[in-house]
This record gives sequence, C-alpha cells and structure tokens, in this order.
Amino acid sequence: MAASTAPLGYLLHLADNALVLGQRDAEWCAHGPVLEEDIAMANISLDLIGQARLLYQHAAAVQGDGATEDSLAYFRDARDFRNHTLLELPHHGPLAGTAAAERDYATTIVRNFLYSAFALRQWEALQSSGDAQLAAIAARSLKEVRYHLRHSRDWLVRLGDGTDESHARTQAALDHLLPYTEEFWTVSPDEAAAVTDGTGADPRLFRGDWDKAVDEALAAATLRRPTGKGFLPRGKQGLHSEHLSYLLGEMQGLARQHPNATW
Repeated sequence: MAASTAPLGYLLHLADNALVLGQRDAEWCAHGPVLEEDIAMANISLDLIGQARLLYQHAAAVQGDGATEDSLAYFRDARDFRNHTLLELPHHGPLAGTAAAERDYATTIVRNFLYSAFALRQWEALQSSGDAQLAAIAARSLKEVRYHLRHSRDWLVRLGDGTDESHARTQAALDHLLPYTEEFWTVSPDEAAAVTDGTGADPRLFRGDWDKAVDEALAAATLRRPTGKGFLPRGKQGLHSEHLSYLLGEMQGLARQHPNATW
C-alpha cells in the first residue's frame, strides 16, 4: 500500500497557523510584563516557528517546483495564507491595523489559551494521520503545545481571578476573541480533502472536549463565557482581517528586499 501524503493546502493551513501565532507572540520579546514572561513568550514563539518550519519543509517537498520553507513563509501574499483569523489579531481590542495601542497581555493570554486548547486536540488526532511525516510532526508538536496550554491556562486563571483591573481586562479580551473561535469548527475544502483521504483531523469531532476544557478554565478564572457569536471568520479560506497584511509586511520585509541573500 502506497504511503499517503496530506494535501498541500492542508499542510499550509497548519504551517500558517504556527507561523502567524509565533510571529505575534514574538512581538513580546523585550516587552514582556516581567522578565520571566518575556522569556516564556519567546520560547513559545520559537516552538511555534519550529513547528512551522517542519510543516513548510514537508509542504515544499509536496509542492516541488523549487519551493522551500523560506519561499512559502516569505514570498506568499496575505490572500495565500490559510491561518485562522484569531491568530493574526493584534495584542489589543478591535482597532485598525495602523492604530497605536498598548499591548494587552490579557489579550495575548486569552488567545493563546483558546488556540492551544484547540491545537492540543488537533495534534493528538493527527498522530494517527495517514501521512507518516505529518504524524511525526504532530507527536513532536503535541509535547510543546501541552506546555503552551498549561502556561496560558495558569495565567488565564491568575488574571481572571486577580484584581478588579486584571479581571475586567481578561473578560474584555474573552468577549472580543471567543467569537473568532467559531472558525475552528467549520471545515474548509482543504480540511475536507485531508479528512477524506485519512491524513487530516476533523475538528468537529473534538469540539465537545474543547468546550469542556474552556468552561472549566473560565470557571476557575471567575470569567463569564460570552454568548454572542457574530460573524464567521474565514481566514483559513484566504479571507483575512486587515491585520495580517501588516504582520506579514513586517515579517517578510527583509527577505523581500534581499531575495538572494544567504546567511
């Protein structure tokens, strides 16, 4: 029986998720609220970028035509990225991409918690992928995301069940970000193709476990789960917020200015 390979679009979806969140978390480098958190967030970012590298390498081999991990990360435009919209949002509430605003650690922690709780279950399922290379990446990534989830959950509880100020800011971040998680549970064409051929994971199958984990953490943090859902984001289908182009502009600028540079 021939070995299976996950569809290119699905591999890019997974890689883009890791890269974009890794880039966002890296923005805390030298700006962390305390030294320990500065280091912790840098390490989480490095974990995510390491996952992205493995996935882009696999995707480049599938694509062929001279593709490399660098070309997939640095030379695709925003409309070609397939990450969840949640992951590209800045570290503050709903403002325009060019607006000046202080980073809000509560926003970062809530986003990392919501996504890590999802990624944990996704990587667990992908350990059984029919794509052996993707299954190996999943096993490695699972070890890392367990720490990401523990870190973000601990801080979620600490902030939510802390001072009046920290509670209010964490509740505001949750109210802002939770509606974006509805995108987790819609199946894109890339995900559908991967599920059909046995290389991908159907996110709808672990929504119940995710809901339970989220509700337990919110109860411990004395936070109220918002009920409004709003619009359905479609970042993993290439329809992004205005924030992704600014993020990519900063991340890709050097590589695009010096495309033939070697390091």
